[in-house]
Amino acid sequence: MEFALQYEIQRSRPHYEGFMYDIYHQATEQVKLADRLGYHSVWTVEHHFLSEWSYSSAPEVWYGALSQVTSRIRLGHGVCLLPIPFNHPARVAERIAVLDIMSNGRVEFGSGRSITEAELDGFQVHPEDSRPMWEEAIAAIPRMWTQPTFSWDGKYFKMPEREVIPKPVQKPHPPIWVAATQPTTWEVAAHKGIGALGFGISEPGVLEKLVTAYKNGLKNCEPVGAFVNGRTAAATVCICAPTREEAKLLGKDAIDFTTRKGAELFTPFAKREVKGYEYYKKMAEQAVALGDYRLSLAELDKRIEAGAVMVGDPEDCLKVAKMYESAGVDLLLMLVQVASVPHEKVMQTIDLIGRYVMPKLNPKVKAIQSEASAAAR
Repeated sequence: MEFALQYEIQRSRPHYEGFMYDIYHQATEQVKLADRLGYHSVWTVEHHFLSEWSYSSAPEVWYGALSQVTSRIRLGHGVCLLPIPFNHPARVAERIAVLDIMSNGRVEFGSGRSITEAELDGFQVHPEDSRPMWEEAIAAIPRMWTQPTFSWDGKYFKMPEREVIPKPVQKPHPPIWVAATQPTTWEVAAHKGIGALGFGISEPGVLEKLVTAYKNGLKNCEPVGAFVNGRTAAATVCICAPTREEAKLLGKDAIDFTTRKGAELFTPFAKREVKGYEYYKKMAEQAVALGDYRLSLAELDKRIEAGAVMVGDPEDCLKVAKMYESAGVDLLLMLVQVASVPHEKVMQTIDLIGRYVMPKLNPKVKAIQSEASAAAR
């Protein structure tokens, strides 16, 4: 199993003047450290209008900067929103290709449709259109990368024959993924032969069934791209410290924040029926029913033991990582910049996971770290 960082680029209140500047530049330093330690990739969302939760509305700009200060780590869009009018498919194909050129072929192309009413309504995307819009775009973009010229006559966009340029460095094109927050999307990912980004934070026991079904579905897939990307990823909050006690003090506030904001983001779906978003309506209803979102320290211990969160000392985190590996996950996405966790503590997590957890599950990491250490000397 490989390890990755996942970013919302977030900061919980209270805020201060200049916090947006700080979280971007701090995240850059964090990714530079991950690059030296041999992390596989960094994944960043595209979100709009979600105060506190995410300030990552233009991840392609940040990735352009990261491409010039890193050398190994892969740059994953987790995800690029494909429904029009979020992004026109041709503009997505162009931006991904330029980033692939500037990063020397390090792009992972993750796609999605948005799961918040704030974003969908803000861009005037009808929720019932978001899935078919995504399906049309995800079928078109690989052709833009691989065909000399491209034309399209679809339901949601039309395009006369044009040469879509430039082309990506990776041939035939970067790996394609989709955000698989609800179970049905894992089935869609398998059918289309693309990677499943399990952004819904689930315990490894739940993921095992999804991964198994996904792998079985790949056997009869109809790839939208020029090759099958049959990999799976799962996300978890990750806070690692020298002691479990220190990690829990940081982790409790971070997990309470993610629960609270999740309830706020999905609550609008609890008030109406939206075709294609029934799963999120159920999540919203559960969040509203939960009421008090704050964990006790004893409840946090139970979550750690179940593998629902990756919080604790390096041994705690290694146990959780092994649970994800046993569930069949190929790539573990770790949310490290969460709520108001200080930059130095985020760096501590990245360092401890990199030095004491990753090498025990992925032997290649030791060689990368040795090479980076030699280069630094």
